[in-house]
Amino acid sequence: MRPGTELSLEERVLSGLDEEQRLVASTLTGPLCVLAGAGTGKTRAITHRIAYGVHSGVYQPQRLLAVTFTARAAAEMRSRLRDLGVGSVQARTFHAAALRQLQFFWPQAIGGELPQLLEHKAAIIAESARRLRLSTDRATVRDLAAEVEWAKVSMLTPETYLEHAQGRGTPGGFDLLTMSRVFQSYEDVKTDRNLIDFEDVLLITVGILQEDDRVAATVREQYRHFVVDEYQDVSPLQQRLLELWLGGREELCVVGDASQTIYSFTGASARHLLDFGRRYPNAQLVKLVRDYRSTPQVVQLANNLLAARRPAGRQADAAWSQPLQLVAQRPAGPAPSFVECSDDEAEAAAIAKGIGALIEAGTQPAQIAVLFRTNGQSEAYEQALSAAGIGYQLRGGERFFARKEVRDAILSLRAASRADQTSDHDDQPAVALAQQVRDVLASIGFTEQAPAGGGAVRERWESLAALVALADELVVSRGAEFRLADFVAELQERSAVQHAPTVQGVTLASLHSAKGLEWDAVFLVGLSEGLMPISFADTAEAVDEERRLLYVGITRAREFLSLSWSLSRTPGGRANRKPSRFLDGLRPQSAVSRGAASQSPRRQRAVAKPPALCRVCGKALSSGAERKIGRCAECPPSYQEATFEALRQWRLEEARSAQLPAFMIFTDATLVAVAESEPASLEELSAVAGVGPSKLERYGAAVLQVMSDQQQA
Repeated sequence: MRPGTELSLEERVLSGLDEEQRLVASTLTGPLCVLAGAGTGKTRAITHRIAYGVHSGVYQPQRLLAVTFTARAAAEMRSRLRDLGVGSVQARTFHAAALRQLQFFWPQAIGGELPQLLEHKAAIIAESARRLRLSTDRATVRDLAAEVEWAKVSMLTPETYLEHAQGRGTPGGFDLLTMSRVFQSYEDVKTDRNLIDFEDVLLITVGILQEDDRVAATVREQYRHFVVDEYQDVSPLQQRLLELWLGGREELCVVGDASQTIYSFTGASARHLLDFGRRYPNAQLVKLVRDYRSTPQVVQLANNLLAARRPAGRQADAAWSQPLQLVAQRPAGPAPSFVECSDDEAEAAAIAKGIGALIEAGTQPAQIAVLFRTNGQSEAYEQALSAAGIGYQLRGGERFFARKEVRDAILSLRAASRADQTSDHDDQPAVALAQQVRDVLASIGFTEQAPAGGGAVRERWESLAALVALADELVVSRGAEFRLADFVAELQERSAVQHAPTVQGVTLASLHSAKGLEWDAVFLVGLSEGLMPISFADTAEAVDEERRLLYVGITRAREFLSLSWSLSRTPGGRANRKPSRFLDGLRPQSAVSRGAASQSPRRQRAVAKPPALCRVCGKALSSGAERKIGRCAECPPSYQEATFEALRQWRLEEARSAQLPAFMIFTDATLVAVAESEPASLEELSAVAGVGPSKLERYGAAVLQVMSDQQQA
């Protein structure tokens, strides 16, 4: 560009975008569907689209709503929009947008005060179970709460739950009939206490928009254009709310990747994304496949993982979408490593050693992550990193803004900003902000050099250092007008949505919680059968979701990627674990490791074993619960509810007497099988799945007495 030549609007906003991103950013009207693979710059494309639309006058910033799924993602989007000069555009989660509307319209649509919002379900779920005299522990309550959330985002009521939940197994160890009663009890407790939960926020908003034409018209007048990120994660309830916001209009842009659908258990469905072209026949489709995040070696491994998926039946194949073929844009890097260890302890030690080598070679700890399938796996890595003197942060642990040193830091910065505003140094250049932050935090213990060693002192320093680094970053992105008061306001906003800055420590996180994040180096650990795929993934669709979950894990890595597993859980234990089936063909010399030719005769006999069949319809039983009951989920139960409840009451009393969890006596599935088979002798009872010799000897006579009492009642 010649000196003195001013860039055009299009050049200013669209420069730096690739061809496909530029097409997204310049397509401002009509339905638009963006299929965006991992690392392809989707957030960049849609924020530049919004900015271009506002600056060109096509969009009014107050009349556009950008929606995403986490508060952190919404905060990140707002930050980018501010940097592009369109900070007045609203970027919110579905729940935040709906809650704001509900708070405004509740008085005129319903009247009175809005009920109190229930932040956490656990206590109310536990009370609901107690009202039904059900024995629960923390894990059971968590599972019951998750099932209630699934039912509500699927727009089910306690009355319609049973019909639509067939095949979902035994939530919290309870059969579906009991689950529906817990669901109803939960709703009753909320009503008694004038509470609503987050799902109610969406449901009530949907109800008001459906029933009140004036409210619907007001909302549609307010919002003319919509952008929805992570559209593959939309639930039926969120989709219905979006349709009501639109009111038949087509000013909608959706962005997503079906290969990153990993929240089906919460009600999310990629069908809304995949069927977008059917709902909007004139929609424009743009595919983003240029991966700017990862090296060609990482990208190739991710592509190969999805390509290795084989047909798994009509239903599963219909749910599986053709994955995007990513094309790496970065220079070549190291090949992903595959590490087999003798046991979990050895695996954790090997990972800690590898992390230490990376840090010594210059990789920042904050750019390293250890990702696992379940949160229970983290402890071994916490211990190994501590033993190696390596700091870490556990994603999902104590929230950054809840830490004492962070709260103290914000208070000190707020006080300093007030003094700064009332001083006579208004002409002080804003570039001094970074030094101001350092000076203020020095008064509460910050130093330029990190303290030696680890522990609480190091963790405190890491928190303060993260605030200093954020100040440095914002001075660059926001420019010379960004002052200390602006920095405090930024921290307050980030605190409200838990948008924490980067902390210098190795991240430990579950694969689910790693979605949307990225690191220079990623260690994917515990990749053995039973953990990846997880043992309770007992359908083809569930296994496909586990494959997508591993794909998400792989695509978090920019350059260095390690995949590891162990052969035994404990040192000296039997080496009976197998590497994950997903690694077949990906790791060296594993292309035929699971082929029929490599199977032992014993393994071949196990594969050839005929499947268990439903005693009612003869259909093959797919889940452990179905095999235990001897009946598929689609066939109606044949037991008397009074008999089942009598067995549950006996189990509860027995569990209390023995001070054991109820499921250790008999699971709900076993009690259903007993109630349906109506055994009259120990021999008949022994034929019920789940009643082994020891339990038959310990509880057999008591169970038969319960059955006899019920027959005589």
